[in-house]
Amino acid sequence: MNDNYKEFTLTRTIFFISDGTGITAETLGRSLLSQFDMLSFEYQTIPYVNTKAKVKQTIACIEQAYKNDGERPIIFATLINKNISQLLQKSSALFMDFFQQFINPLENELGHKSTHMVGLSHGVKNYTDYMKRINAVNYALAYDDGANTTNYDKADIILVGVSRCGKTPTCLYLALQFGIYAANYPLTTDDMTSTKLPACLANYRKKLFGLSIDANRLQIIRHERRPNSVYASLKTCKDELKYAENLFHDEKIPYLETTTRSIEEIAAEIMILTHIKRRLSI
Repeated sequence: MNDNYKEFTLTRTIFFISDGTGITAETLGRSLLSQFDMLSFEYQTIPYVNTKAKVKQTIACIEQAYKNDGERPIIFATLINKNISQLLQKSSALFMDFFQQFINPLENELGHKSTHMVGLSHGVKNYTDYMKRINAVNYALAYDDGANTTNYDKADIILVGVSRCGKTPTCLYLALQFGIYAANYPLTTDDMTSTKLPACLANYRKKLFGLSIDANRLQIIRHERRPNSVYASLKTCKDELKYAENLFHDEKIPYLETTTRSIEEIAAEIMILTHIKRRLSI
């Protein structure tokens, strides 16, 4: 094995460490590392590192990872407590603290000291927004997979597509992130006996948005759910997708191909294409 090939097959351990939930550190860290998709990473998130005992345990994990990998780990941190931050900087890892990097310049620019309080970005700061999020999630769950079609008047959007093309996770993300009331309806073999919209959708044409996916990818997803079934066969996948896309074209329903898109990307594109306004202030 030559050195160049070895370089690209090593696994580096990535730690997301915080004295809060760790969500911010993980989100920002993963976003940065996505630019290095030729490399292999092992991820560990360690939240609530807020005592010397927890710091000691965390450093032990870091040192063990260094020993196992033969390469120093990388730490992405969001730490308010400077003493804890300084202790972690002594470990055998590349240490990057997002708060240290950005808080001081912001304090200088804004002319005010930060609160230095843990968990503010993920706490319940706005009860009205919190309830909007909860209500939107409840709606997405109640109107998932065509289980209930009686209250589509309240929907901001109704996602339509064949089974396992990404409708449910997209609806939940729209609800959690934007407070959007998102329902979804699966096109089934019963619907495919007609070239027209299912009756329950006919009056909501302006709310409809379609999702499609590559047939080979759909087969893989369905095979994991129901191995060696007609439902998971490539022919079934191709036939259903062809029907769905023809329906979208005939009924002038906008749609996205989801194969290479993440749920976040699908949701963001839907928001742009439909001009739906988010209900949450943050």
